[in-house]
Amino acid sequence: MTRVLRPSRRGSAPPAAWLVVALACAGQFLVVLDVSVVNVALPSMRTDLGMSAPGLQWVVNAYAIAFAGFMLLGGRAGDLYGRKRMFLVGLALFTVASLAGGLAQDGWQLLLARAAQGLGAAVLAPSTLTIVTSAVSEGAARARAIATWTAVGAGGGAAGGLVGGVLVDTLSWRWVLLINVPVGAVVLLSSLRRLPESRVGDGRRLDLPGAVLVTAGLGALAYGISRTEAEGWTSTDTLLPLAAGLALIVLFLVVEARTAAPLMPLGLFRVRAVSSANAAMFLCGSAMFCMWFFMTLYAQNVLGYTPLEAGLALVPSSLAVLVGSKAAPRFMPVLGARNVAVLGTLIAATGFGWQSLMTVRGDYPTEIMFPGILMMLGAGLTATPLAALATSGAAPGEAGLVSGLVNTSRTMGGSLGLAVMSTIAAARTAGSGGGTAEALTEGYALAFRTGAGVLLGGVVLMAVWLPWGKGDKEAGVPSGMSSGMPSAARAGAEPTVAAEGAASTSSEK
Repeated sequence: MTRVLRPSRRGSAPPAAWLVVALACAGQFLVVLDVSVVNVALPSMRTDLGMSAPGLQWVVNAYAIAFAGFMLLGGRAGDLYGRKRMFLVGLALFTVASLAGGLAQDGWQLLLARAAQGLGAAVLAPSTLTIVTSAVSEGAARARAIATWTAVGAGGGAAGGLVGGVLVDTLSWRWVLLINVPVGAVVLLSSLRRLPESRVGDGRRLDLPGAVLVTAGLGALAYGISRTEAEGWTSTDTLLPLAAGLALIVLFLVVEARTAAPLMPLGLFRVRAVSSANAAMFLCGSAMFCMWFFMTLYAQNVLGYTPLEAGLALVPSSLAVLVGSKAAPRFMPVLGARNVAVLGTLIAATGFGWQSLMTVRGDYPTEIMFPGILMMLGAGLTATPLAALATSGAAPGEAGLVSGLVNTSRTMGGSLGLAVMSTIAAARTAGSGGGTAEALTEGYALAFRTGAGVLLGGVVLMAVWLPWGKGDKEAGVPSGMSSGMPSAARAGAEPTVAAEGAASTSSEK
């Protein structure tokens, strides 16, 4: 049975309940912050550890792939073994991995630590929303608790660039990871005493083979794609990981079709709203995930911004994604969820196209701020209606699972998209004379131009495939989802929604 801390009076919650909410929100803040905080530290990491330019993408992708691959498994583990227990296990792993990453002396050590962080986040994050909703009874108090949870998650994503810039400028890049250690330790010790335990314990088994197969498959595909820049598409070093990745994905689908409790029930994709929204989220995520990565590199490697200046430069974009995600639910009843998703993607594509005109001179208003605002405003407008359409096409008991699938699709698409875009940018830079500012700018510009084309393809996909009827104007916003979307739209912030989807899965069982 789920333990609920009852409010002391109607519409309010006792202090003990809000302490539980605060601890769960602190865990969520760490997960979201650590996806985005590393972006401004990437050039410093490369210099200090001697990492290659194509390999730099793996500082982001190692976390994202592990997070996406194990996120739904983490939600199910919380159901079976206890949300508090999984929260503590995930937070402990996340904290230890942060320490290991901050002390890394070589690139492979850092990447291994980032993958372990992603695994810890996948175990930790799904329990946070369930802990929040279990601590406060239904009504106004619970609504405020959920609003607090989503605001903290969104704030973590928006603050990542600024926090990272301050830490790198005043201390070193290592502190974007080491800062998690004291914070994680305090939250962990407090949670041991204060968090209540809850579980479903329905006897279903964990689909560990499915989680391992999809994570390994995505990693192999991303690695194979990243090898094409140096080795070409026909070399053995490229073809072997690509073939292995495809084989693992096929094997994953076979396992999911046969297991009694699949990680990703394939039957859900027979529903048009579910399949079309997931495809759209995958495609849009493959472009939008890359924005923060390349904007940070452009600001520091070409324009000479310090890490702090780069973080400050992207604050308007962070605010724009919050505005877009807050505005989407207001427009959906008037325009329809499908039309809002299409409008948001068109706005984002316009921003990507504008950003592709970047130059070495780089005037801040026209070559960073305004295109960044358009890209992230569009991202905020797009994510919420797509999630709403997907869940509107599912049975009531499957809404949480489907929202988790949507966010898994977005993160998986973003991971593969970053591998592709990084390879495209590196190939253009190498063909334009190497590491000069002009050559780097051409590479980054091509990545944004490609992203604009991908988003326009997403517009066509939505126009042709997304449903008009029940899944459109009547599509509601899943509980707590609209406020979480901002962080998901960022390369750095993608987990708020991802975590929320998995957490919803847990809470609705």
